[in-house]
Amino acid sequence: MRTTLTLDPDVAALAQRMQQIDGRSFKAIVNEALRRGLRAMAVPSARQVAYRTPAVDLGRCRAGSLDDIAEALAVAEGERFR
Repeated sequence: MRTTLTLDPDVAALAQRMQQIDGRSFKAIVNEALRRGLRAMAVPSARQVAYRTPAVDLGRCRAGSLDDIAEALAVAEGERFR
């Protein structure tokens, strides 16, 4: 089948680079890339399982109140806050 394709600049550059490396025609490179890509797209991808972060007990809150930023910073920096 004969058709016209408009390639994005990065895709065209990769195809031309492969053409220089393999020494094959541009047509052969594009056909192989389409074959591989279309086959990969036709196979349903494995269902991805959401990663769950394990819970860890960090103990009680060392700052009396997180509403008071100055106190929280003082505790974090090791200062005695009054």
